[in-house]
Amino acid sequence: MGVPGVVVKYVVSPRGGRRAHPDISSALRAAAARGRAALIEIAPGRYEEELTVRGDVQLVAAQGPGSVVVGRPRGAVLDTFGSVHVHGLVLTGRDADVVGCHAGTLTLEHTEIRAPGAVAVHARPNTSVTLRDSVVLHGRTLFSGSAGVVERCRFTDAADNAIAVIEGAHVAVRSSRIEGSRIHGVRVSDARAEVTGCELTGTGSAAVMADARAELAVTDCAITAVHAEGVMFAEQSRGTVDRTRVTDAQHGIAAATGADPVVRGCAMTDCRDTGINVQTSARGRFEDCQVVGAGNVSVFSTKGGAPEVHDCRISGGNVGIAVTEGARGRFTRIGIENLTNSALRVWNGSGGVFKHVRVDRCTLGLDTKGDGGTTADLADVVFRDIETAVTALGQSRVTLRDVKAERGVVGFFAGEEAQVFLHDCDVTAVSVGGVAAAGKAKLFARNLVVNGSEGTGLAGSESGYFDVANSEFTDCASAGAAFADESAGRLVDCAVNGTQGPAVLHNGRVELVSLRTSLPVVRKTVRTVEQTPTIINNYNGAVVNGTVINSQFSWNSDNVIQQQTTEDGPGT
Repeated sequence: MGVPGVVVKYVVSPRGGRRAHPDISSALRAAAARGRAALIEIAPGRYEEELTVRGDVQLVAAQGPGSVVVGRPRGAVLDTFGSVHVHGLVLTGRDADVVGCHAGTLTLEHTEIRAPGAVAVHARPNTSVTLRDSVVLHGRTLFSGSAGVVERCRFTDAADNAIAVIEGAHVAVRSSRIEGSRIHGVRVSDARAEVTGCELTGTGSAAVMADARAELAVTDCAITAVHAEGVMFAEQSRGTVDRTRVTDAQHGIAAATGADPVVRGCAMTDCRDTGINVQTSARGRFEDCQVVGAGNVSVFSTKGGAPEVHDCRISGGNVGIAVTEGARGRFTRIGIENLTNSALRVWNGSGGVFKHVRVDRCTLGLDTKGDGGTTADLADVVFRDIETAVTALGQSRVTLRDVKAERGVVGFFAGEEAQVFLHDCDVTAVSVGGVAAAGKAKLFARNLVVNGSEGTGLAGSESGYFDVANSEFTDCASAGAAFADESAGRLVDCAVNGTQGPAVLHNGRVELVSLRTSLPVVRKTVRTVEQTPTIINNYNGAVVNGTVINSQFSWNSDNVIQQQTTEDGPGT
């Protein structure tokens, strides 16, 4: 019997030598016959062998990493059963598992595995494989029902997934670089993985993918130039993404089909489509994140998605937050700036709740459209330097509480059959109008303040309906309120202050109850003498240059017909 703890050394050298074995296989056979722990030192050279290693064995390149190449034109190169340690070898093969751990543990250090079109390393069920300071070229590293550690490794140009963790495996990937994978950099399916301090670039699909109820934790990673998602959670997967940067991906971080990740302290920059994407009944909590320069939508909830987004910053790009196609979302303490389109968008049967939001220098603030199930609720929101702060269309319903619009063209606009509810809202320094309703829209306001409109404070046209109480309109150049066409409703306990223009331009269909003003109330009857044009809505909202009184609005119409009106004269 062998002596426990004693390691027997074997030397392999094709050139011969005292007690040297001509190939690795003969040294392995000798070691197996003695039944002791073995250290096999291999001289430089190329060895065309298939190695099967059993027991406690170390395979070491005697002259350092890269000096020993073991390979075959086809088939497996290294199969292990036991406790095996490989140091410094280059292992190359095709059309099979180049390295397979069938039982026990396997450690690969300073090793290079070349596996064009094959599995580079396969850790089979109930085994444990460690890769450290190693390189894998072209092949896939597969952990199936096994344990694994990958540290300071490089994976290049995998024909499939660079690392696959499946069927109950548990793997930690640390401080590694994954580049050019045809599919995923890391795929976790019905398994667990932690990916920490890694760089992933140039993957054909999601750089990191979790599916089939996987558990994934991504921390302190950098993901660049990927063709799909930076990190993707799908099929009821769970996990976390912390302090990770995604640059130049199609989508930064995404969740779909019932997934529910927690994402904290991440940055998504120059994503070609979306920064955060939640869809198909997925959820997700996103905290302290930043989205910069998204090509389409910075934060996108669609098709039943329901994220919660808190303490995030959005800058540059097209649309800030979009909730569409029956989705939901809650958004709190959000800063949005410098967008070319809407900061907030709720469409098509969706619901969005926005609290403590600041929007600066965007084309539109909030735009909504859709059926009666389309709702947006805003509280403590400020829009600054926005063309139109709020545009509600379709049958959508918008509720605004303590919402401020400062320095824009139009404050709050309701069109078509939309309903807008205003509570304690302010509009300041707009160039066309403070609040307006057209079509068959309804607008309800309590404690509304409009100050410094270069046009009207409150304007109605077509069949717009108003119920406005306890509100003030100050220094509105054209009129405190103006009502045209069939617009109707009531103003109760309101005040119009200032020194210019009439208090109300009145069509006789709006009830004035306890109106406080020193300015005149002017009765105007407006008769349309040409056919009213068909309105084709462009949901980029109302943008009008110049003072407008008693006007109808049309956006993006194929034909614009200028209407002439006649004024019957002032009335009481």
